[in-house]
Amino acid sequence: MTSMNDLLISGGDERTPGGAILMDGNRLRDEIVAKLAQTIAAVGSPPVCLATVLVGDDAPSQRYVRNKHVQAGKAGMQSRNEILPADAGQAQVEDVVGRLANDPSVHGILVQSPLPNGYDEEKVLSLIPADKDVDGLTSQSMGRLVRGLPGLVGCTPLGVIRLLERYGVATSGQRAVVIGRSTLVGLPLSLLLARKGIDATVTIAHSRTADLVDVCRNADIVIGAVGQAHLITAAHIKPGAAVIDVGISRTEAGIVGDVDFDAVQAVAGAITPMPGGTGPMTIACLLENTLSAARLQGSFPV
Repeated sequence: MTSMNDLLISGGDERTPGGAILMDGNRLRDEIVAKLAQTIAAVGSPPVCLATVLVGDDAPSQRYVRNKHVQAGKAGMQSRNEILPADAGQAQVEDVVGRLANDPSVHGILVQSPLPNGYDEEKVLSLIPADKDVDGLTSQSMGRLVRGLPGLVGCTPLGVIRLLERYGVATSGQRAVVIGRSTLVGLPLSLLLARKGIDATVTIAHSRTADLVDVCRNADIVIGAVGQAHLITAAHIKPGAAVIDVGISRTEAGIVGDVDFDAVQAVAGAITPMPGGTGPMTIACLLENTLSAARLQGSFPV
C-alpha cells in the first residue's frame, strides 16, 4: 500500500495544505529541459530539430505551439513551425507533412491537434514515420508500444510516468486505476504502467464502470483522464494514494481538472495541481521524444 512515507521527496519540494506532496509539473519540466540542454551541449550541440504543423488560427493551439518552441529553444534544439490557413485543404497539409517526413534535417514531427473540421486527421498522421512521431499517435507507434518494441510513446502518458518516477511513487506491485480509455492518454498510459519494470496492476475505468468509488478506493494510484470536471472526489481516494489529474474541462470558473483538488489533497499522499501538473510535462516529454527520435534516426549519439 502506498503511504506518504513511501514517497521520496527532495529538498524544496512542496506539500499541499493537507500534507500531500505536490507533484509539480512546471518544476519537473524545467529539470528535464535543463538536462536535455546539458546532454546536447555535452556532445558539441549537433542539430536536433522539432517541426510542428499548425493548421488554422485556433488561439489555444497557437499558444500550445508557441510554448513548445520556447521550451525547445531552452533545450538547445532547433524548431520549425509550418503554419497553414484553416482552408488550406487536405492535399496541402499532406504535402507539408510529407516533405517534413522526407527531410533528414527534421527529427520530430508534430501535427497540432485537433485539425479544423473537414480534415482527415488519421490520413495526415499516417504520413509521419514512426521514428519521427514525437507525439506517439500513429498506428505504428501504438503497435510498437503494445509489442514492447523501441519507439516513441505519447507525450502525456510518458509525462505521467516521469512524474511518478520523480516523486518516488512506488509502482511495482501497486494497483493503479486509469479513468479514461482514449488512444491519446488512457490506453497507452495503461500499457506503460503495466510494462515490465513499472509493473503496476492496472484497471481501466470509464463512463460505464459500475461502483467507480469502490474501484478507485482500492487503488494506490488514481489517474483521471476523462475530461469530466471534478469527477474524482475525496470519497474515491484511499488515504495516502497518489492522484494524477490529466483531464481538462472549461467551466464558468475557468479551467478545472477531473480531480476536486481542494478535497482530494487532504486525503492523498501525492497529487498534481491543475494547471501546472501534467500539462507542462506533455511539453517536456515532447522534447524528450525529439531527442529520442534523433537517436533512433542515428543523428545523435546513443
